[in-house]
Amino acid sequence: MIEKLPFGRTGHLSTRTLFGAAAFWNVTQEEADRTMEILMQYGVNHIDTAASYGDSEIRLGPWIEKYRDQFFLATKTGERTREKAREEIYRSLERLRTDHVDLIQLHAVIEDGELEQALGPGGALEAALEAREEGLVKFIGITSHTLHAPVIHLRALECFDFDSILLPCNFMLLQNPEYAENFHRVLTLCREKNVAVQCIKTLQRRPYGDGPHTHATWYQPFDEPQAVQMAVHWALAIPGIFINTVGDIHVLPLMLEAAANPKPAPSDDEMRELMSRYEAAPLWA
Repeated sequence: MIEKLPFGRTGHLSTRTLFGAAAFWNVTQEEADRTMEILMQYGVNHIDTAASYGDSEIRLGPWIEKYRDQFFLATKTGERTREKAREEIYRSLERLRTDHVDLIQLHAVIEDGELEQALGPGGALEAALEAREEGLVKFIGITSHTLHAPVIHLRALECFDFDSILLPCNFMLLQNPEYAENFHRVLTLCREKNVAVQCIKTLQRRPYGDGPHTHATWYQPFDEPQAVQMAVHWALAIPGIFINTVGDIHVLPLMLEAAANPKPAPSDDEMRELMSRYEAAPLWA
């Protein structure tokens, strides 16, 4: 079974490896059902999806309807205005077959202008607050991507007391000095404020470039057991963070197995050797 920790201030003990349900973007219900059975075998009790993840909410619906009390359920709205975000939240509830989610997140806030719009008058945050007042959601988070993500989160937390953040983190990415500095700044702030920190791209190997897309992920992931184990154990050695599973149902079991069998973190030298052996490369320059 996978270790559980308090998910920030929510009071929920979540498995440190959360199910990143982007993996259900374009799968059959049969494939989703088999994957959910595997997740439950490992005790995963936290699901993270989004309105924009293709068929993900639809595939999750039958399981949420049947096992709602067994999962901390998070979804996301990528809309930036109050009206459209509110519509999307209601749509997510319908697709997920539930009357509430535990966490609604403002999704993929990349640029400063998007943050200002989402948090400003008539913005998506107003819809999230209304949904919380109505009992449709319990907690409010924010997600960001690219090298600007830690900065977005630092600014967001200055404006509103979010319950969680989500951003990329892996060994390769933290070799970027500027990103590493800002990542640790926001991590420190979240620890002080008891804000849950979710990390994505744990298994990122390199961009596909002109090569074939061999997995459902938009980047090429590590997909061999030793590499997956090293990447997962490195990430889980960061105290208190949660990692969202890879967006490919075929690589997912390797990640769950690694998380269920924790080992000391690989050294920096071992990780550098891994990056070299697999010709790893950053997603963002």
